[in-house]
Order: sequence, then structure tokens, then C-alpha cells
Amino acid sequence: MSDLVAKYAALQALVKEIAKETSDAHDDEIVAQLAIDHHSVVRQFESIGNQRILEVSDRDAHRTVGCVTVTEFLRTKLRVTHPKKRLDAIRSLEPMHAMTGEKLPPVCPNTARELAAGTIGPDHVHAVLDVMKKIPSAVGVEQRARAEEVLAEFATTLTPKEIGAAGVRILAHLDPDGILTDDRDRARNRKLNLGCQDSQLMSKLTATLDPITRALFDVVLAKWAAPGMNNPDDDQSPKGDHEDANPELLKEAADRDCRSQSQRNHDAFKALLDAAVNGGLLGNSHRGLPPQIIVSITDAQLRDHAGIARTATGADLPISDVIKLAADAQTHLAVFSDVTNEPLFFGRDRRLASQAQRLMAFAHYRGCSKDDCATSFAHTEMHHADADWADGGLTDSPHMAPACGRHNRAVGSEPHQWSTEKITDGPDRGRYGWRRNTDPPDKLRANQLHRIDEVLHQDSPDIAEPPPLPVLDIEHQLAHLVADDPPRGPNTNHRFDITWRRWYLWPAA
Repeated sequence: MSDLVAKYAALQALVKEIAKETSDAHDDEIVAQLAIDHHSVVRQFESIGNQRILEVSDRDAHRTVGCVTVTEFLRTKLRVTHPKKRLDAIRSLEPMHAMTGEKLPPVCPNTARELAAGTIGPDHVHAVLDVMKKIPSAVGVEQRARAEEVLAEFATTLTPKEIGAAGVRILAHLDPDGILTDDRDRARNRKLNLGCQDSQLMSKLTATLDPITRALFDVVLAKWAAPGMNNPDDDQSPKGDHEDANPELLKEAADRDCRSQSQRNHDAFKALLDAAVNGGLLGNSHRGLPPQIIVSITDAQLRDHAGIARTATGADLPISDVIKLAADAQTHLAVFSDVTNEPLFFGRDRRLASQAQRLMAFAHYRGCSKDDCATSFAHTEMHHADADWADGGLTDSPHMAPACGRHNRAVGSEPHQWSTEKITDGPDRGRYGWRRNTDPPDKLRANQLHRIDEVLHQDSPDIAEPPPLPVLDIEHQLAHLVADDPPRGPNTNHRFDITWRRWYLWPAA
């Protein structure tokens, strides 16, 4: 065993010993100092951890543990919350190799030194880097280096939030008149981030808009967020642009409008997205799927009007919202018990999966089939799971599984690559599982990340189903959606059928 491996083993043993100790025998001053020393060591190990991650990246060592990319290694093996953010910090703090092979000094050497000394933590690092990214590219190298030095010094005594405030003053000093900032800086700093859904299924949207985008958004809000316009709580509220609305109806709707300006902005943005999605602006297809909201629920959920539905893009929707979407006849609903008349078997006649095959795969998997991969279904490809198309694989639904681009490319015959096989027993029977080529057959694993509700029900079968919400007359709500053109063929066993852009309501069997 090498010295480094032995030292990490000794460290783990020492950590276990420290975890068993208490500070009861020490006075208050020592207790406080122990807490300070502990966090100093934790910060130092953040710096050492950056070196370990860089070594993994330089040697492609992530492939030995079944990860296709370093980002996947950080997310699945190290369980880092923001892997790309961590990699950005490593690129700024660690010596990187140039194209010619020699090592370059760190971009932010002072910040790297303080992290290695344990005087600052990762939050301080990210705060410093956020300020450095905003420095105009026209600022000289010496001034940029001096700014990083000052920020690193401030970080040893300030909180990350206070570093941001200090950064504002530094930026004002470097570019007091705002004349150094150019289009390159604005383009570099533009961003729009959609946060994860919370316990109420709400999401936070944060953005830094360039001047033109801001101006365009102002125009949209001025016209679509006017009082009385696009109010989802008012059936008589005019939709779209207030210039096209009936003045009298708009005035009456405005008098009833109790929304705040922020709420009107939200509803205008929602109406704009709805117009783009359902107005044909997005074209006819995205990765073989219609560019619309595609929902996967069970017929029991639909019947009881209870539960959470999953969309192909990975968002969760309460069933009440699914019913509203269905009333607009713009969703695709995959009910597991239903069978469509769409062809699901093509054999060797074609290589790419059809829209019907992708819809069925979404209903079965809901996302990438590779275990622990969080990629939603809308960002996957159809993987010929038994054999690649070039090797005689069939384009048939039972022989395909969704896989994100990086995992689809990770399948192969090399030792570090992956293979897929159908699971024949257990709760994942009928789905495809993944294992590395060097793993034994019993290492076959399916991805349950997109089907957590099923897993919880399997683990606790005695848990009663949640009580249904007050029953709505679903048949009455959907009856008007019967299409003018004849359906493709009745389903005599169930009420709903997968359709293109319409729901068909069939008589009860």
C-alpha cells in the first residue's frame, strides 16, 4: 500500500476516534477554539480535495468507477450539489496544464493560498470568483491581479455576502464611468437559471439579462401584464396583448384584478410561454417528441384525481393542473393501461424511434434508464438496448430504452464501458438495467430516480393511497374534447387513448 493510501486510511481511523470524543472536560475558550480549528481543517481539505479531483480529470480516472465524465463523477460518486461550479473553482484555484504540457500558475493564486491555509471556505471562494467574472475584460492584468489579491484578503475576515458588497466597490473603482464594460462582458455575464421545484412544486427563476433582452421583456410586460390581462383566476380576463382586447371587457377585468405587479408579471410570462408552446413557434418535434407538455400518469390517478404527474422535461404537476391542461387539448397523456394503434415495431425497417415509441418509453422510464442519472426524458435518445443498430439491433419498443447522450455513447465492449440487459425479475422486471462490462451479472441496475413514487409504494405496500380530492366530473370536463375527425380506433377496455394533440373520450366498457 502506497504512503498516500496508508495516510488516508490512518486519517479515516483518526476521524473515527475524534468523532467518539467530547469536549465536556474542557473550558469554554477551548471549546470555541476546537470549533474554529475543526472548520479550518475542513477548509484545508476542500483545497486538497480540489487537487484530488484535478488528478482524476487529468488521468480520466473517473472511467474506472463507471463515470463517463468528470461532472458525473462529482455528482454521483462525490455527491457534489453543484459539480460544474466546483469545477469552475478548481480551474481558477489549481495549476492547470497548458496546451504545450507545462503547468500554468493558478488564475486566483491568493484565493487558492487562503483556502489551502483554511482561513476561507468554499463559499468565500465562489463569492470571490463571482466578483472576478464581472471585471470588464478591458481592465489590465495588473489591476485584475490586484483586485483578486484584495478580495482574498477581505475573505479572511468577511462573510461571503460581505465579499459581494466589497466587490461592488472594487468594480466601481476599476470602471467608475462604466465605459470599460463592452458587449463581450455583457455576453459573458448573461444568464437565466431555473431552480428546482420546492415542496409546493413552485420554482425560482433567477436571471441576469443583457440590455436588449431586458428591453424586450419590458415591452412584453407592458402589453401582457396590464391590469386585467391574462388573469388565470378570471375566466373573463382577455388573453394575449391588451391592444387586441375589447376595451370594455378589459376595463371590467381590470376593476376585478387584485393581483400585484409581480403576480401580473408572472402571469404574463406564463401566457407568453403558452403562446410559444401551443402556437407552433417551437416547430413540430424535439428529439422525436412533440414540443408540448407531455404527461405520464396512471389511470388510477386520473380516476381518483389525486397524485403527482411527471412531464417529459422532468417537472412535476399536480393532477388538478393536468386536468386543466387536458381541457385545452394540448397535452399528450400516456395512461399505462392503454394500448394505442400506433406502430411500435419496425424491426430493421428504420433506425430512429417513432413518436409513439418515444411516448411509450417515457411512460415506462420517465427519464434516462442509466442508474442514478437525473436527465429527464426530453433530453434523452432512444438506445437500442439489446444490440446497436449497426450490429443488427431492432427498432422495436421492447428492445429500446431511453438514454442521455453521454450514457448512450458509453455503451461498448471496452472494460470501462457499459452494457444493457433486460431485467427479468423483481420490481424492475421488463425494464433495461445497466452494468459495467467488468461487473458481475448481478450488478445489473435500473434507474429508479425518475420513479420514486413507485419505489416508495413497493417499500411500503401497506400504506394506504392518499385520499382523493373532491371528485370532479372528469367526463364532463373532457367530453367536449372529442375530435371532429374520427378517432383512430376505439379502445374497448379503457377510456383514454394516446393521441396526437387531442384527447379522445371513449364510452365506458
